[in-house]
Amino acid sequence: MARVLVNNMRLEAPPGLDVSVFETVLAFGTPEARTSLARQLAAFIDTPETPALEREQVLPVLMKLATDEEQSVREVLAQELATVRALHQDMIFAVIADEDEIAVPFLAATPALNSWHMQAILRVGDEARQRTVASRADISAEAVAFAVKAGSAAAVSTLLQNEGARLSSLDLQTIHNRLGQVAEIVDVLLARVDLPLDIRITQAKRAAVRMRQLMAEKGWMPANDANDIVADAEEGAVLQVLKDAQGAERAHAVTYLASHGLLTPSLIVRAACLGEMDVVASAISHLCGQKPDRVLTMILHRGGAGVRPMLTRAMLPSGCHAIVSSACDVAAQARQEDVRLSADAFGRRLLETLMMQFGALGARDQAKLMDYVGRFADDKVRKIARQLKSDMLRAA
Repeated sequence: MARVLVNNMRLEAPPGLDVSVFETVLAFGTPEARTSLARQLAAFIDTPETPALEREQVLPVLMKLATDEEQSVREVLAQELATVRALHQDMIFAVIADEDEIAVPFLAATPALNSWHMQAILRVGDEARQRTVASRADISAEAVAFAVKAGSAAAVSTLLQNEGARLSSLDLQTIHNRLGQVAEIVDVLLARVDLPLDIRITQAKRAAVRMRQLMAEKGWMPANDANDIVADAEEGAVLQVLKDAQGAERAHAVTYLASHGLLTPSLIVRAACLGEMDVVASAISHLCGQKPDRVLTMILHRGGAGVRPMLTRAMLPSGCHAIVSSACDVAAQARQEDVRLSADAFGRRLLETLMMQFGALGARDQAKLMDYVGRFADDKVRKIARQLKSDMLRAA
């Protein structure tokens, strides 16, 4: 009985394909024959009508072609498989494990890569393969989340430049917290228009600290002068961030500055001297609990008279009041004339307005006002203010 069963089994045709001919090509065929086989089998598994069983039967042959001793065979195989949508994961990783010139183009193009594959490559792949996955337009949300939380600097840098990757403000904050000391990461973060303003402000602070350290190490100038230059650079960068922001974004940034002790009187005076009245209004509104739009309306329609009570409620030092009020007068006058003043033109008008008040001020107070303008205004206006201060001191 057993013999009958065995004989019957031998007489049954094996299901699916007879792959022995493929094995013969692998064993004895020329590189050209194996290349032709690679093309044919890639087309075979990409045909929708091909049964699943037959796909499985040719997989071992494809795997052997993926490790063929001739690079040209492997190159053709990778090129042909790069358009196949349904690939066994063993096949995918076999091609990815090849030389960079074969693996990377395949990895960039293959539609067979799923979220799990992407995460695996981001976890253990080398830099070239990680960057390739991070640059894919179809990178999955799970792969993005992995890269944000645990990806290498190389992968994250590429991800940040990938327009197809959706990154939230929280993602950007996580990246900054993890990799904010890596120069490449900082550069690509700062290039993003959607970067949260508190990160821009933090980077401005860090840049100022590095500048201060460098000046101290090199001994380029006296410590006090170096500190003034660094402080100017730091506040200038922060002010630029506030200037570029709009509405709620600026309000959030002002809140961040206040909570970190960075919403200083000097920053407000600098904004006033440069004619950045939107920033001045946002700062004052935060400090005195008024809405930014209301403060700005008071500035533009009533000038200094409208803002002086707010300056007191904002608890700004009294020495700042005259220059901020005068800047508000200049802004209100410009609105009435329907002109848009450059920083230079605004600063010149501010000097004229301040000098009209000098009759009621002592020499010391006059010099202090010139000090403010000489430090915080536009460069050309600074020179005029410093010269005026020097003339005043000589006259005294």
